[in-house]
Amino acid sequence: MSITVIVRPAERSFQVERDEPILTAAIRAGIGLPYGCKDGACGTCKSRLLEGRVIHGAHQLKALSVAEEDAGLILPCCATPQTDCVIEARMVPGAGEHPVVRMPCRVMAMERRAPDVLVLRLQLPANQALRYRAGQYIEFILKDGTRRSYSIATAPGQLGTPPAIELHLRHMPGGVFTDHVFGAMKEKEILRMEGPYGSFFLREDSDKPIVLLASGTGFAPIKAIIEHMRAHDMRRPAVLYWGCRSRVDLYLHEWADATAQSIPTLRYVPVLSEPRADDGWRGRIGLVHEAVMHDLPDLSGHQVYACGTPIMVESARRDFVARCKLPDEEFYADAFTSEKDKHPDA
Repeated sequence: MSITVIVRPAERSFQVERDEPILTAAIRAGIGLPYGCKDGACGTCKSRLLEGRVIHGAHQLKALSVAEEDAGLILPCCATPQTDCVIEARMVPGAGEHPVVRMPCRVMAMERRAPDVLVLRLQLPANQALRYRAGQYIEFILKDGTRRSYSIATAPGQLGTPPAIELHLRHMPGGVFTDHVFGAMKEKEILRMEGPYGSFFLREDSDKPIVLLASGTGFAPIKAIIEHMRAHDMRRPAVLYWGCRSRVDLYLHEWADATAQSIPTLRYVPVLSEPRADDGWRGRIGLVHEAVMHDLPDLSGHQVYACGTPIMVESARRDFVARCKLPDEEFYADAFTSEKDKHPDA
């Protein structure tokens, strides 16, 4: 027996199977709800329950607190409806326009760009297209059925021949997947992937100046967005802030610097939090989101696209809104939640 969920104010409705999370059914139906991790860790999908009853699965209190749940807020990614429901949620234009597909992919190349960062190129099937928006992510489906999510670092129009996408992977010691990638993986290995997922992509109906904010391998979807902007000759003023610990962690610094020089409307500001004595670093030092606040104390007329560690994303949202007058609805984020982030007590 299926349950009906209505989304307001868009007045879109879809069917949810028994014991199925609302977000899973919405993605299947092509309903563009906002979301990021799909695991109750980031809070991006937070919505308000207007009518009906849901039961929440495991989630983190930072994503939905007890007080918020008591006030009628829900996380569609882990909320299963028990009755027909009406929820209040903002729709994301463009999210859900491309169907989620499952396909095999072949490892084309692996390039170690930093001691713990590897750029992985994956060849896509010639007879099955992956359609997505720059900034979205795919999931690998492992042999035991578990999944690992990675943002696509290639703009949709830059797949090449044969079609291939680029991913940026950081080694998480003890991680089932990255231990394999950094240890035993070989070229031509076949992986199973599914996508696209996520509501992190450029809102092209705006002409506001853009702040692109990345930490670590959160640079991957930002790179795809920049490639997309360049391919479509977008002239919106944009500035890229990329924060890393030391110089070696800026694993595509030369690419970012050269690309900014080739796009008149794009600036690049790298920021190191802990430069080493042998880095010879003469650039900015400190927390990357604080560098943005120093340079742009008034963000009231901007859009911000932030991707990286949860602490960076959370700090940027809080401080930009509270101290720099950024409208909360103009902060778009994709926090890179690892399995440890999603299951901190595991």
